[in-house]
This record gives sequence, structure tokens and C-alpha cells, in this order.
Amino acid sequence: MAATPAPPTAPPKPTWDPRSPTPMPWLRPTIRIRLTLLYGGMFLIAGILLLSIIYLLAAQALRTGSQPLFKIVDFDGLKVSSNDCPGIADGNLSLTEFNNAISECIDDQRQVALDNLLSRSLLALLGLAVIAFAFGYAMAGRVLSPLGRITRTARAVAGSDLSRRIELDGPDDELKELADTFDDMLERLQRAFTAQQRFVGNASHELRTPLAINRTLLEVHLSDPNAPVELQQLGKTLLATNERSEQLVEGLLLLARSDNQIVERGPVDLAEVAGQAIDQVASEAEARHVTIRGTRRPAVVKGNGVLLERIALNLVQNAVRYNVPEDGWVEVTTDVQHGQAVLVVSNTGPVVPAYEVENLFEPFRRLRTERTGSDKGVGLGLSIVRSVARAHGGHIYAQPREGGGLVMRVTLPI
Repeated sequence: MAATPAPPTAPPKPTWDPRSPTPMPWLRPTIRIRLTLLYGGMFLIAGILLLSIIYLLAAQALRTGSQPLFKIVDFDGLKVSSNDCPGIADGNLSLTEFNNAISECIDDQRQVALDNLLSRSLLALLGLAVIAFAFGYAMAGRVLSPLGRITRTARAVAGSDLSRRIELDGPDDELKELADTFDDMLERLQRAFTAQQRFVGNASHELRTPLAINRTLLEVHLSDPNAPVELQQLGKTLLATNERSEQLVEGLLLLARSDNQIVERGPVDLAEVAGQAIDQVASEAEARHVTIRGTRRPAVVKGNGVLLERIALNLVQNAVRYNVPEDGWVEVTTDVQHGQAVLVVSNTGPVVPAYEVENLFEPFRRLRTERTGSDKGVGLGLSIVRSVARAHGGHIYAQPREGGGLVMRVTLPI
């Protein structure tokens, strides 16, 4: 009998936020820095080679160490005075010693001249290298400025602002071609999202209306005291099914809306939002014998209050509903860490395998094989949480808790 293959393990969760600022950005090897180093390095290498050639040619022209061009054959009555070569001023020197002193003095002066040439040339090269690096940095910035516009537009689009365009002017080169292609892509994306929003609005009306009518009719029939018991039981069952369908429609519409641009933004305190979510599930937690605890410090973010409240409510509801039968607890904390607002919801509950954690964020997925046939929800809670978090530029991470349960961590930019 073949052995059952082990379930795949989930990839480790990142411990850093990819949207967080890069530490020491001036050390980041950007294209501009690399081009600057390339321009300046090429100039520096060319300057060093040129200086070496000039130095060698000057040394050869001065013929350092060669025989002197002249020598004294008779110096009767000759008097010499020199500050740079005091040795030749000695009147007790023989003719040979005098000629040797002159040769040594000339060699010394040639070497001093070469040293002065080298030192001054190095200083000039250093100054020109600084100018070359500064000029290269400025030129690289000018050449790469279209890429900066493309990057800023892409960053704005990543924040769900599909109305932005690059509209790059200038010569019809490769960068303009890239910018125009990017603009065309954004135009198609905006049309697609506009069509999606229109479809969501139409579907909202078409789906909500018949469900509301069904609910009204069922409530009217259930209010009849003379209705048979079997009919009342059937009406309650249909009413529960209708309510579940309404929750499913509301969840799908909220999931679709949260994936689009968030227009209305304002200061929202996650501590206040979490407190409201706890108040809404307090009775259900008491009925399930679940204790809610935790310290909630102020953590103000800029976003949509209704959607952020949905994040806290869905997480707290899931933590209460998927818990142990007795003596369970849910811990809800809010804080500001590393420049980000953090909402953490952890709970006791069944043991969650690591390879199933990522599947919990998929629509209509629950732990193991449990799907829509549960009374705990419609299977969209965590999908909505992840979608709303992304729409606000944040992230949600889930980690199995030792002993059972989950730790849900939501990070949002301040």
C-alpha cells in the first residue's frame, strides 16, 4: 500500500513589510548611483592613464640618471654659489669632485621637478574627479528623470489611483515608448475596473431586491398565529437560508468594493474600531463561553472607517466562533510599531496545520473540508479582511498558535 504523501508546507511568512521604507536609502545601489560611479570611474581611470603617460614622458625628457650634458674641464678662478646645491660652493673640491657634485645636484633638481609635477597633477586629477562625479550624477539624474516619473505614477496606481497617467513628452526614444505603453495599459485597466464597478452596482440591485422581497413574505407568513407548525418550521428554515444568501451577497459586494479605489479616507483609530467590534460580538462570546481580553493602545490610520471596522469585526467574530468549547479566550490588541499601526487578534481553538493557513484567505474556504455548509459564516470573512487591508496599503499575516488557534496580525500604514 503506497504511503500517503506528506502535505506541502506553506512558505514562511515574511517578517518585514515590503512597503516599509528602506533603511539608509542613500546606500541603496540605484541606477543613478551606478551610472555616476561608471561615469566618474571611467574619467578617473582615463585621468590616471594620462597622468602616468605624462609623467613617463617628462621623466624621459629630463633624462633622469643619465650622463650630464657638460662638465667642467678647468675651473681655475671659478667661484660658484648655490642655495639648492650648497656642496658645489666648497672651494676645496677637486675638478672631479666638483663635476660629480654638479651631476648629483642636477639629478636632485630633476627629481624635485618630477615630484612637484606628480603631486600637482594628482591634486588637479582629484579636483577634476570630484567635478566629473558631480557632473555624472547630474547627467544621470537628467537621463533617468523619465524613469522617475514612471515610478511615481506606478506607485500612485499601486495605491488604486488608476486615473494617473505619465504623459511623457520629449524625443520619441525607448523611454517615451515605455511610458506610452504604460499609459495604454492603465487606460485598459481603468476601463476594466469601471466596468467591474458598474457590474457590482447592477448586481447589488438585482440580487438584493428579490432577497428582500422573500424575507418580507416569509416574515409575514411567520407572523400568522394560525399557521400550521410544519409551515412555521419550513418558513424559519427558508428565512435562515434567505438570511444566509443576503450575507453572502453583502460579503461578495463588500469584497468587490474593497478591491477598488478607496475614495473616502479619514483618521480612524484602530483601538476604537476594535472596541466597537468587541461590543458587537460580546453577547455571542458570552454564549460560547469565550473571554475577550487585550490592551488596545491608540493607533490612528488614514482610511475608510466602515471598511476598517469590517476588518476588526470579521477577525474577532472568527476568533470567537472558531474556538474551544470551554474556557476559550480571544486577545485583541492594537499598537503602533515601527511606524505602522498594528491590530493583532489571537485565540484558542483547534490546531491549524501550517500548510492550511494560506487557504483560509481564499473565498468560501475554511479549516479542512468545512465549506459553506456551516452556521459560522459564509466563508468570506478573511478574504474581505485581506482585500480591505490591501486597499489601505496594508497586509495581514496569519500564524498558527502553539496549542491551537491562530494569531492574525494586520499592519496598516499611518
